[in-house]
Amino acid sequence: MSEPLIRTIDLWKTYEMGSEEIHALHDVSLQIQRNEYVAIMGPSGSGKSTLMNLIGCLDTPTQGQYFLNGKLVSEMPDDELAYIRNQEIGFVFQTFNLLARATALQNVELPLIYSGMPATQRREQARQALERVELGDRLTHRPNELSGGQRQRVAIARALVNDPSIILADEPTGNLDSRTGLEILAVLDKLHQQGNTILLVTHEPDLAQHAHRIIHLFDGRVQEDELVGVRA
Repeated sequence: MSEPLIRTIDLWKTYEMGSEEIHALHDVSLQIQRNEYVAIMGPSGSGKSTLMNLIGCLDTPTQGQYFLNGKLVSEMPDDELAYIRNQEIGFVFQTFNLLARATALQNVELPLIYSGMPATQRREQARQALERVELGDRLTHRPNELSGGQRQRVAIARALVNDPSIILADEPTGNLDSRTGLEILAVLDKLHQQGNTILLVTHEPDLAQHAHRIIHLFDGRVQEDELVGVRA
């Protein structure tokens, strides 16, 4: 079998609160292959946000190893982690995190500005990403001119624009009504079918069922790792 896209070995994250140590993650070892659609699920305080931050290179483990695309990122300095975040990981958050005064196209361009891409190429790549989420006719609209679902599609296009190894979606339907939420999940399903690796962080069982594998966390440990079947 080929090298997994994500491999964690005995991952721990410990926080010091005064004289007390809080173990947010205990000894988490897992592997995720390319083009998997995986949900990380658990109640509040289970460690899923901590694990997402480690996989997304937003934080580093207290001990253990994390390999992304065969690279040992758990021991990289901050500047290298920032580069990995920009090149390898596309983030989709519950709160969209769009710039209010920027157009949809300008919001999607942002990761490409940080990577130093020339403006003409940058705009074309951002336009293509917006077309992939069916917003090719909303390039010049600002967030206040878009619905909640359209804003989240802009956020997904921004996550896609660098052609990352992973799309990391943290409660992506949390601020949306149920019908719009299903539309966003359909977008993620389509992107998975096109070859993207999706990591969905959620506490909602019905959302997790859209993935093909569910990793259940409880008290910072992997409680269960189940396959839920591949859908047509």
